[in-house]
Amino acid sequence: MAELLYKQESYIIQGVAFDIYKQFRNRHKEKVYQNSFYLGLKNKSLAVEKEKRIDILYNNKKVGTYIPDLVVNNIIFIELKVKPNLIQEDIKQFWYYLKVSGYKLGYLINFGMPDGVQIIRRIYGSKK
Repeated sequence: MAELLYKQESYIIQGVAFDIYKQFRNRHKEKVYQNSFYLGLKNKSLAVEKEKRIDILYNNKKVGTYIPDLVVNNIIFIELKVKPNLIQEDIKQFWYYLKVSGYKLGYLINFGMPDGVQIIRRIYGSKK
């Protein structure tokens, strides 16, 4: 059986997401969840950056910038949403960002649903 990519970090990220949802449910703006996530991950001794700028390259030349909500240990990026339902376009955009970011693992986490936090974990590349 294949080893889970970034197993320990993934476990912590998901645990922090559930802790935040238990406290706040779906009642706040995205910035509240971003700040809470940042503090929650820092408290678990992870290196976290808010809104890190990631260059998008075309033929090795910068053509744009992608800014994920959080980057964890410089190996995982997290996009946060607060919407009643994610639409297919949200998921497609998240996948595109993962693909161009150079990261192997990304999380799309939605706190806007009335019945729980929605966590989408995606891997780009061959490792699982």
